[in-house]
Amino acid sequence: MRPMATYTTEIASDKIVSDNPIHQRLLQAYYEAKPYVKGKVLEPGCGEGRGIAVLAPLADDYLALDKIEEVVDNLKPQFPEVEFRAVVFPPFDDIPNDSFDTVITFQVIEHIKNDKLFLEEIHRVLKPGGQAVITTPNTKMSLSRNPWHEREYTNQELKELAGSIFSKVEMKGIAGNEKVMEYYEQNRASVAKITRFDIFNLQYRLPNALLRIPYDLLNRLNRNNLQKQDEGLVTEIDRNDYFLRDEHEENLDLFCVVTK
Repeated sequence: MRPMATYTTEIASDKIVSDNPIHQRLLQAYYEAKPYVKGKVLEPGCGEGRGIAVLAPLADDYLALDKIEEVVDNLKPQFPEVEFRAVVFPPFDDIPNDSFDTVITFQVIEHIKNDKLFLEEIHRVLKPGGQAVITTPNTKMSLSRNPWHEREYTNQELKELAGSIFSKVEMKGIAGNEKVMEYYEQNRASVAKITRFDIFNLQYRLPNALLRIPYDLLNRLNRNNLQKQDEGLVTEIDRNDYFLRDEHEENLDLFCVVTK
């Protein structure tokens, strides 16, 4: 089972005010995915179920996977119409070939050590002509190294990886309006104040395991400081301040649509 990242700053909470801009950004991706959802749907890495209420009503069947058993157990009574499994992936054991019309996997691939196998498994379980929607942070907009991630991608890197497996790859991205970008610039300045003390560039030199605790502590401190600095901005941002845009280097998240 993976470490309990669900309870760190790695997973933005809808219950913590300072997490609101990140939560709304992640939530909007599910709304942008609605036109792609049909038939039998698989969601590997559902987390705490941020988008299940948005997408499950559009599906004939919905199977959600996550590695944390406690999270899955908490979701089952909330969504009795959805099938949940606590599993480690890839591969997708016990899921047959050509069995899903749609795969939704948001903010997951950056955590997967064997990312090519992950995409190959998505390809395997999709029906011919089926589509998957994949989101992941745009590394060009990341403000520091995230030690919970195995790697991050540029548009071109994800396009090339997906293109080696799928017949069609369409790159888009989640972007923000002026309000969101004001928060982003405040965040950039705040992070720079913290990382200026890293004179030996340790965030890029130390193993992930050594960086996770300090990263979470400093990330939470940073988000709380941003809330104190401009609480109105932090609380007023909602999902409609984010939107789907064509491929662009300044998209906050990559939004990749692949077709089998």
